[in-house]
Amino acid sequence: MTKEEKHLWYDFLKQLPITVNRQKVIGNYIVDFYIDSVKVIIELDGSQHYTKEGETKDIVRDFYFKRIGVKVLRYTNRQINENFNEVCTDILAQLENRQHK
Repeated sequence: MTKEEKHLWYDFLKQLPITVNRQKVIGNYIVDFYIDSVKVIIELDGSQHYTKEGETKDIVRDFYFKRIGVKVLRYTNRQINENFNEVCTDILAQLENRQHK
């Protein structure tokens, strides 16, 4: 795990009252975090995601996950480092929204 993934895991996701899987294989992909009960993936994007190739790969991945009914939440490493509480608040809101569907 990257420094940002460790921060999100140990300081937030690990304490959630639902099961969160780390480095989960789904299809041909490995996702950073996966919450099966609400079909949500959490991805933390580093600089490699902002190249043309990285952006194209993310579009293909996200389309695959959408087709199988899984929502992808993406946050930048910068957001984790500079706005951690806001990221956590957004994740909670997204999870609650998915639980009510």
